[in-house]
Amino acid sequence: MNWTVAPERPDSPVALALWRAYYTEVSDRWYRLHEGRSTDPGELEREIVAETGAELAPPRGVLLVARYAGEPAGTAGVRLTDPATAELKRVFLRGELRGRGGARLLVTAAEDRARALGARRMVLDTRHDLVEARALYTRLGYVETEPHNDEPYAEHWFSKPLTPVPVPGTGD
Repeated sequence: MNWTVAPERPDSPVALALWRAYYTEVSDRWYRLHEGRSTDPGELEREIVAETGAELAPPRGVLLVARYAGEPAGTAGVRLTDPATAELKRVFLRGELRGRGGARLLVTAAEDRARALGARRMVLDTRHDLVEARALYTRLGYVETEPHNDEPYAEHWFSKPLTPVPVPGTGD
């Protein structure tokens, strides 16, 4: 089976469905760990609607959707925080498709998009309980750093330099 990754409007039906799946998973995981329950449905709906993903749209961002065998499988978003720094957001892969190389493909594609936007560094934040995400970022060369934001649920911050990709025939 083949993976593909392509930009998608953050407000498209596919992007919204993947955002709902992502947010439900990470929210439920947090509430189960800290309060022994799933997310309150009303809260879940309010948060999903409140986070439009507008910052992941051109010209200063992009939302990528991975498809496996043509079916939507996951997302990764990039947004510029300054001309040289991009932030990796909404990295998600449906549970049944994890372990097949899709997460690495998504993050690598996001790094390429960040370079195309002019970024020389990628930053991200994640939570302590998202151990799989932290392991992925470490495998991909991200290094834990001091906080770069004050997100209320962020517990770990990572950074990676984005070395320019040489263009054949230009001497770079």
